[in-house]
Formats: sequence, C-alpha cells, structure tokens
Amino acid sequence: MTQPPNQPPSGGFGAPQDPRQGGAPQPPGPPPQPQPGYGYPQTPPAGSDNPYAQPTQPAQPGPYHQPQQPGPYGQPQQPGPYGNQPQQPGPYGQPQQPGPYGSQPQYGYPQPPTQPQFPAGPGAPGTPPGGGGGGKRNKLVVVVAAAVAALLVAGGVTWAVVSGDDEGEKKSEAKNKDPKPTLSAPVNPGTGDGDGHEGKEDLNEGRQAGEAKVLWYKEAPKVPGSGGDAPGMWVYGDTVVKAAYKQLLAYKVGSGRTAWKAIEFPQKICAATQTATDDGRIVVAYKEGTKSDAKCNQLQVINLKNGEKGWGKPVKEEGLFDFALKSQLVLVGDVLMVGRDQSGTALRMSDGKKLYVADKKDEGTCFPNGFAGGKQLLMALSCGASTPSAHDELQQLDPKTGRALWTKKFPKGWRIGKVFSVSPTIVYLSNEDKKQFNITVLKENSDATRSEVITKDSFAPECDTSVLSRELGGCLGVAVDDKNLYLPTSEKSGANDVVALSLATGKEAWRAKSPLDETMLPLKVENGEVIAYVTPSYDSGGRVVSIATSGSHKPETLLQHPKGTSRIESGFYSKDVDYVDGRFYISTTSIMRSSGQAKLMLAYGK
Repeated sequence: MTQPPNQPPSGGFGAPQDPRQGGAPQPPGPPPQPQPGYGYPQTPPAGSDNPYAQPTQPAQPGPYHQPQQPGPYGQPQQPGPYGNQPQQPGPYGQPQQPGPYGSQPQYGYPQPPTQPQFPAGPGAPGTPPGGGGGGKRNKLVVVVAAAVAALLVAGGVTWAVVSGDDEGEKKSEAKNKDPKPTLSAPVNPGTGDGDGHEGKEDLNEGRQAGEAKVLWYKEAPKVPGSGGDAPGMWVYGDTVVKAAYKQLLAYKVGSGRTAWKAIEFPQKICAATQTATDDGRIVVAYKEGTKSDAKCNQLQVINLKNGEKGWGKPVKEEGLFDFALKSQLVLVGDVLMVGRDQSGTALRMSDGKKLYVADKKDEGTCFPNGFAGGKQLLMALSCGASTPSAHDELQQLDPKTGRALWTKKFPKGWRIGKVFSVSPTIVYLSNEDKKQFNITVLKENSDATRSEVITKDSFAPECDTSVLSRELGGCLGVAVDDKNLYLPTSEKSGANDVVALSLATGKEAWRAKSPLDETMLPLKVENGEVIAYVTPSYDSGGRVVSIATSGSHKPETLLQHPKGTSRIESGFYSKDVDYVDGRFYISTTSIMRSSGQAKLMLAYGK
C-alpha cells in the first residue's frame, strides 16, 4: 500500500510509519470487526512519525490484513476492488506502515526545516499521517454547537499562528475602500530591470566546470510578524510569475529582469490557481481586510502575458457554516471553482458569471470537503459527520452545470486525503483510528475501482495538510502517465528510490535509485521520461535528472546545480519547483518574518 507524501506529525494522512524512521515494527493489533474494506490497511509502527512509511512485514491475507474476516475491507478470500488478495498487503490495511505524507511543511504557513514523510502502506484515508502543525483534517460537524466550538478552536489556532506585530497592516480598513489591485513601478528602476528583490552577491563566483549557472535570484518582500503566503509559480512563454505576500511579480526567464510592473494587492494574497488557462490567465484571491479572521474572498483575474487585469469580484459565502477563512481556486477549462469550508462557487472564467453553487447534498448530511481540477472537476464530500454512518464520498462534476456524473462512496472511517491525479483518478485515503492508508485507482469516468496500490515501501511526496486547506491536489513529488503512478520512497537518510506503480495492477513495475545520498522527487513525465528533482544537501548542490520509463531506468543528469548555492537552495523548506525548457525554478510558498532577507525564488540554467 502506499500512503500520502510527507505530512506534519499531527496531521492526517495517517498511515503508520516506517520502522526505518525510528519506529520498530510491531505485530498487527487484534483484527477489527468485520466490515467491507478498502484494500489492505496498514498500521504504522509505534514511535514512528511518518504516516506513509510502512514497515516490512510478511504478506498477510485480506485487504486489511485480517485473514479471518470476510468482506471487501478485510476478507482475505474474497476478491474485491480494495484488494482482497490473501498474500499481498493492500493499500487499505497493512498494519504498522506509516503513510506517505510524513511531516511536511504546510502550504502557506511557516514551516520548520524538518519535514516528516508519508508511509507507503495503507493508512488512514482522508488525513495525512503524522500530524504536526495542523496537518490533520477536521471533520465537518453539522451540530450547531459543535460546529461553533470547532470554529472557535480553529480561530484560536489561527490567531496563535498569525498574531504578531503587523505594523503597517493595522491601518484602518477605511483607507482601503477600493479593493482593486494596482500596478506599481519597480522599487529600483535603474535601467528599468530592477524590482528591489535582487540578491546582492555574485552567486556564480567559484562555479565549477559542469555546474549550471545561477540565472538569477530574488529575495522576498518584507512581511509582518504574521508572515505571508506566496502561492503559485507560473512559467508562461518567456515569463515566470510569482505571488508574494501582497504582490504578483513577473520576471524574464533567462535574466530575471522585470517582465511587467508588479501588481500590488490591497491585502494579503491568500490563494491562487495552481495552473493557468490555455490563453495564460490565472486567478489570485486576497483577503477582504486586515483582521486575523478576514475572509479570503476577493478575486482578481490576471493575464500572465502582460500583467493586465481581467474581471475582479468578491465571492460570498453560501451558508451558515460556509466559512471562507481559506479558499481554494481550481480551474477546469473555462470554469473556476472557488472552494470554501462547506461549499464551492463555480464562475465562468471568461466573464466571472456565477454558474452554480456546489453545496450540501442529501438533505444537508453531506458537505463539500475539497476540490481537484485539471481535465476533470472532482469534489470530495464529508457525510454524516458525528453519526454512526459518517463516511466520505468522491464525485466527478460536470464543470458547467455542477451535475454529479458519478459518486464513489468509501467505507466508514476512511477519509479522502489527497487526489494524486484527476485523470486517471488516483485517490489517497487514510483511516486515523486504524492507522492505515490506501491508494485507489478508479476506472476512467467511473466510480469503479481499477486497482489498489500494493507495496511495502513508505512514500514521501510533499503535500499541504494544514487545517484550513481544502486543496485535494498539489502534491510535490507525484507524477503520473497512462501506465504508472510515480512516488518517492521515504528514507531516514541517504538515497531514496522513485517507484513506478502499475495503474492496472497496483504492483511495482520498476524503481530507480537517487544518484546522490539525497531525496529524489518525481516532478512530471515528458517524452517517455520521468523528470525528477534531486534535493541538495547543506554543502552539495541539487540536480535535475531524467529517468526513462522503458529500458534502463538509470537517472541521467540534465542539470547539475552549483555547490556554491546549496545553502540557499536547501533553505526552501516550503517550496514549489518546476523544470521548463532546460531551466529549473524553485520558490517559496510561505514567507516568514526574518531579521535578514527571506528567500523568494532561484533559477538555474546552462
């Protein structure tokens, strides 16, 4: 079984942790009561903090390793979609294996340097293993009192994280009556190329033969004590665009010179679409005010080609508990889905017209719990919270009408944690009570199960598991093609592997070891090759490699990053990366207040 990528210790992709990460394997606990089951549940070893890590154990019958229980979720002798395969541990029930999503820095919040990882075995679906930093998902509570209490608790946590000396942010909101973002001239215009974020050192000094050049380096804008988000990084043509606190910055890919004037937003940027439309448009969301509980509900369309603004508007909440403290923006063709705590509003990208509201179903018993976009629109639902029938569902929606095309209902206790891929649909689930996780592949345009991942590895992709995040996708270290799912294994130290898992069978197809004693993360598949990023150490540069999907799977170096900037490169704890046209970009997703100058972005090339 595989489990979600590096998640924080307190959070939730809940699979057990790999003994290799400090926890000794332990015998599986007493078998749970028979129930239809999702594959082969796996439990992390005691003391393990990697939710996706899975200790090596003898094969056990039954999806949940419960040999004597009949049924899809733990009946060893009955074939079923979730892996009733007697001799192979299944994704939904391999005890003692931590989940793939170990402790990882969370998107949009300051993260510590150490990042936990997710065990590979089946763990608790729905929440990443290992919690820390609010990585675990909260169930939606329908009971009014419970919901209000939960909100107050969440508010307290938020205040603890974001409170601080916000200096200029405490201006009267009356001074910001016009919420429209504005264009600003460069801080250091000089020849027209500077923007005030250039580093002051020659980072190519001492560069060795064979090492890539530092094309340019940018420092982050100053932020108040609460810090600031820096979501999104878009490479479009000869321009790369980055969101940073209250600005949207654009640079020429080769030189780092300003491509178009920075766009200034009146309040903190709080969300952005991960992708752009075919014609180069993105959507950025920013706060409606300066207070800690200000809603993330102000939208602005931006054209990446020239920085021109399209339509902009606020999006209202649609129900009593439909909170917009944190929003999620997902694109599917000409449709933008704005996800909130218990609903989502679909808008037409061309003009901002409201199309429909994706909200509760079944007389209020099921509420939206996250969205994923791209080729299709998927919505996760949390149903029957705090009742005996509590469970999660996944739906594919018609993006233009909101009509459900199919609905996949998961067993009680299994939570949807992440969607590793929309098309093909690959879902990571976890069971917090059982400390198990599962990765399920669905058939095309169907709720039917095609396969479940079967493995003894622990995986460590980097995913956002913050409490307020409704993001189902966006994991760094996950790649997919029409044959395989590619995930990075979790190792306590030294080189890891990238494992190719067959979508048809759920079994390992092949693996490739990192060329360095550092973690290798698959980024994408291009022209029959997996493009992967080998992370740097404190005193050794990272690199970009390609791994052929057929024939020899030995990693071949595409770009060797210089040793001289390894300390800068290794300091991007919460990061976004991309490799486009021979250039590598790495940027932060969270800016913390610092006595020095925080990092924003670094680019390498030949």
